[in-house]
Amino acid sequence: QVQLVESGGGLAQAGGSLRLSCEASGRTFSKSSMGWFRQAPGKERTFVAAVSWTGANIAYADSVKGRFTISTNNAKNTVYLQMNSLKPEDTAVYYCAAGRWGIASIMSSDYNYWGQGTQVTVSS
Repeated sequence: QVQLVESGGGLAQAGGSLRLSCEASGRTFSKSSMGWFRQAPGKERTFVAAVSWTGANIAYADSVKGRFTISTNNAKNTVYLQMNSLKPEDTAVYYCAAGRWGIASIMSSDYNYWGQGTQVTVSS
């Protein structure tokens, strides 16, 4: 059984930082891209960041560029999202996902495994 389990969410103040982790189990994702998406209340799920399986290609949503950093530890089958300079508009449930292919896609349809999500709340 394939599982992606996120952790690290919580409450932060504006300007603060949080680090999300997503550990994959059940199979190796060493040749899959990994991505982070988020969904705010009443809104659709949107792309946040993605990394190709080689780590050579990384993509970020414009809204998080310069503030968020995606990284992987393939030995631990884990992907991270370091979130700095948090803003109230970053409040959402954050989901990690494993891609069908190795490219760093911004499209949710290119991901076929999803975690259960972790809540991030940023207070002003």
